[in-house]
Amino acid sequence: MLQLLADENFNGDIIRGLFLRQPDLDLLRVQDIGLGESDDPTILNWAAEQERIILTHDRATMPNFAYERLSRGELMAGLFVINDRSLVRQIIDELLLIVGCSEQLEWQGIVLYLPL
Repeated sequence: MLQLLADENFNGDIIRGLFLRQPDLDLLRVQDIGLGESDDPTILNWAAEQERIILTHDRATMPNFAYERLSRGELMAGLFVINDRSLVRQIIDELLLIVGCSEQLEWQGIVLYLPL
């Protein structure tokens, strides 16, 4: 199962919907681990150390910092950039499909934009 980390402003309805449909989902929020007001590089670093794929709505800065990490040869477990204007149900369906049909290492160094 994929290990996920939701960024600070990630849609709570999506998180609740994911847990309703898959209660054993391995998903943490940055608030749960004391990184609630941390900058993007700090969150990316923690996620890389813990091998967690980040879920974010931040299309403006998070992908740039992720690509900078990769250009320096640093590890990144993955980054899923979710359009915050998409239907909640569609995002939940797509995330659960990805969680159920892929392995953690498949997303290493990948920035994926959702919906597909």
